Amino acid sequence: MEELLTVTVDGAEPPTAATVNAVQAVCDKAEDRPGRGVVAVRVGGAPAAGWTGDLDVMRVSKWERTLRRLERLPRATVAVASGDCGGAALDAFLVCDVRVVTPGTRLLVHGDATATWPGMAGYRLVQLAGPARVRRALLFGVPIEAPEALALGVADELADDPAGAVAATAGLVSGLAGKEIAIRRQLLFDAATTSFEDALGPHLAACDRVLRRTAAEAS
Repeated sequence: MEELLTVTVDGAEPPTAATVNAVQAVCDKAEDRPGRGVVAVRVGGAPAAGWTGDLDVMRVSKWERTLRRLERLPRATVAVASGDCGGAALDAFLVCDVRVVTPGTRLLVHGDATATWPGMAGYRLVQLAGPARVRRALLFGVPIEAPEALALGVADELADDPAGAVAATAGLVSGLAGKEIAIRRQLLFDAATTSFEDALGPHLAACDRVLRRTAAEAS
């Protein structure tokens, strides 16, 4: 039976040590057992005014490194967002392979009295949707409603049944190897910024890996 690993990220709090540890723990399990299951990331909640008061750049840096680790796991990841989703919850939502929103979800780029928060959520939103389509969210904190998130490609599915959406993703990746998914994901990331000539080598290496494994299994 394929294994389901789950972690919850509460956006009502800044990225605390407990949040970082919870995400790192599920990453440890996924890396130790890079099987064919999925990692489900349940997110929701948005920070209140003054939420950055206890943050420092070292904690933010550690959180961003943790998110990058989640983004590169040797398993498929699926995020399910409910209600208002901002701060750490939005961060975790955006790094996942499959992103599901429930009706009434709003994606929020929070800030303070001076401007919106300049974290990597803004970078990922632009990578997913382009700068023009998320300009108001990034500059002014205008919420991205669930239907708009779907239209922008920031979300992949609008679902009433979060558990069903996770199960559907598990079925989607059934039979696929986690390490190979990680390689395809990296090729996907690189395609947006890499020239054909520079991309050819990694793609050929991935093809060679598949061909060698196929030949070994046939012998």
